Amino acid sequence: MGSVATLLLLRHGRTTANADGGLAGRQPVELDDTGRAQATAAGERLRGLPLAAVVTSPLIRCRQTLELALPQAAPTVDEGLIECGYGTWEGQPLKKLAKEPLWPVVQQHPSAAVFPDGEAMAAMAARAVATVRSWDARITAEHGPEAVWLACSHGDVIKAIVADALGVHLDLFQRIVADPASVTAIRYTPLRPFLLRLNDTGGDLAGLVPPPRKRRRRSARPAESDAAVGGGAGAGR
Repeated sequence: MGSVATLLLLRHGRTTANADGGLAGRQPVELDDTGRAQATAAGERLRGLPLAAVVTSPLIRCRQTLELALPQAAPTVDEGLIECGYGTWEGQPLKKLAKEPLWPVVQQHPSAAVFPDGEAMAAMAARAVATVRSWDARITAEHGPEAVWLACSHGDVIKAIVADALGVHLDLFQRIVADPASVTAIRYTPLRPFLLRLNDTGGDLAGLVPPPRKRRRRSARPAESDAAVGGGAGAGR
């Protein structure tokens, strides 16, 4: 699986809206004290990784997360990573929204959910997946197959990207969890993506950096998109 770059998806740290049980959407909510501590801790885990690029949602909570986690980075802002447009739902308490007729649709049939004066969840998923796949192809071409890059985004956006990587329908994406300041890792190949890490909030990330490829006879090497039958030897082997 070393022929393509590795994508790290970082969710922003906890915000004041998260703590209060509200739906921030695209509002300029900022990290709270817990979120700032989470971002700093994520930076400790990311320290030393040779990131070829750092890309971020334009919203301030993502930019604050990166300022704390990767203060030396110069992130590129990409609108394709912005939070779902929840329209008139933004700023509302989740316990109030749970009484709305649209709530069961969002929970059980999100591919059909269109937020009032906002975005369709299917449209959010499509533009998020297109954004990371485009960046991944570009970074692989420019920096080579050992490249690792990071995108900082939002919970539903990351869940939609993971659902695509797993090949599951968007209607199943509510089964996926992306906690604040968690890291999810995906490696795209010509045949299929591989989900390497999901909702990881602790531990060493160094094993996600692909080792230099050994020179072997081409006929003896499995196709780069093939899964390791039996589970393989793990990262770095």
